[in-house]
Amino acid sequence: MSSELSNKIKAEALRLGFFACGIAKAEPVDVATQRQMHEWLDVGGHADMAYMLNHEDKRLNPLLLMDGVKSIVCVALNYAPSKHFPEGEYKIAAYALGQDYHTIVKEKLHLLAKAIGLGSDDYRAFCDSAPVLERYWAVKAGLGWIGRNHQLIIPHAGSMFFLGELFIKEETDYDKPMENRCGDCHKCIDACPTKVLGTDPFCAEHCLSYQLIENRKELSDEAKNTMGDTIYGCDRCQQACPWNRFASPSSEPQLQPKEELLNMTRTKWEQLSEEDYRKLFKGSAVKRAKYEGLIRNIKAAAEKEPVSPARREGTDRKA
Repeated sequence: MSSELSNKIKAEALRLGFFACGIAKAEPVDVATQRQMHEWLDVGGHADMAYMLNHEDKRLNPLLLMDGVKSIVCVALNYAPSKHFPEGEYKIAAYALGQDYHTIVKEKLHLLAKAIGLGSDDYRAFCDSAPVLERYWAVKAGLGWIGRNHQLIIPHAGSMFFLGELFIKEETDYDKPMENRCGDCHKCIDACPTKVLGTDPFCAEHCLSYQLIENRKELSDEAKNTMGDTIYGCDRCQQACPWNRFASPSSEPQLQPKEELLNMTRTKWEQLSEEDYRKLFKGSAVKRAKYEGLIRNIKAAAEKEPVSPARREGTDRKA
């Protein structure tokens, strides 16, 4: 019966458009990971993300998140982009090009629960929406391993995936964790603009993605000097990862970028009104940074914009 349920869950997950699905036994997080989490929080590695201090007991023990949970179904939804911003224009991280992944993944998880015959009281669905160590459980469920870029890497597919979890009360067959296959590769560390990757403990405050999304204060000088033309998030460690050369563009309609977003020019970004921001990013994860944060980033990128040869010649002639 457990094998039959496990096979049905995975078949339905793939039918719903998930790239991968695995199942782990619900139990407390292992001692080594608990210790690592405590140490990271103790030294302030989470920067100003105060929510990381909340519900630590539940984060480290999923049995406290749902009464009677026995299995954690882990899924991955591909978001590798099929379209990109034109060369020379401002850019945002690939994960935020389409609609908000929280809603998309959770809707699919609810459909998955319904497809396997679960009632509303028989499961809980999560996608970056509860104190769940998503990458840890994805590894336990055999989806992939956590690379040096701190992302879950799926073999021959890469790391551009949204993760989600379905907590259920049924026991199933459980998948085996996958060994780390990064080997001696450190291309992500070399590509990290602020060189925070590879440091122990990892300090979120020095991560460019943190600075451009989570940080509500002025950007650090480090961020301003390394952001280049990126105004939201950072994909450089993923772009450098050899496993992402196997990535296939996402076919999920809701994750495709709007044409008006791809048609944004530097001038349009720099003149972005709050009303236009709301229209452009309605239902988008970019709203995480809020209008004020995005404008802060755009101004910082504009100030660092290199002077073109034509502009330089014009300056020289005036001199």
